[in-house]
Amino acid sequence: MTLDDRLCLALYAASRAMTARYRVALADVGLTYPQYLVMVLLWEEGPATVSRIGDRLSLESNTLSPLLKRLEGMGLLTRSRGSDDERLMIIGVTPAGRELEGAAAGVVTEICEAAGLPEGEQADLVRVLRELTTRLEGSTALTVRSRRRAG
Repeated sequence: MTLDDRLCLALYAASRAMTARYRVALADVGLTYPQYLVMVLLWEEGPATVSRIGDRLSLESNTLSPLLKRLEGMGLLTRSRGSDDERLMIIGVTPAGRELEGAAAGVVTEICEAAGLPEGEQADLVRVLRELTTRLEGSTALTVRSRRRAG
């Protein structure tokens, strides 16, 4: 199997191309791709803990914390301690952050058009990629446990 025929390279190249295309689409909105993902999550789900955001976006806290601080500095997020548990940091959207949702509304359409993916095909591709992710994560966890026991 040649390098060009390997799934790993195809996924890596597609991921880089998607991120680059989002960079162009988000230029007018003033967000980076990871910032956009945080905002989309909060627009959809409402206030969330830092750990919830990290889990949903597969981001480590050392990457997420500075990103959240930048978004707060831009006036798009609030950070507050949990009322029941002060160890929890709750992230919410400010009115300016909510206004940005409207400005970013066309980004998904732009990306789908750029990728040549009608809505149905996009849903199918997302389903396949989620299944792939689930299988790989499960296999990784199983292999790590097995190697720890053997080592």
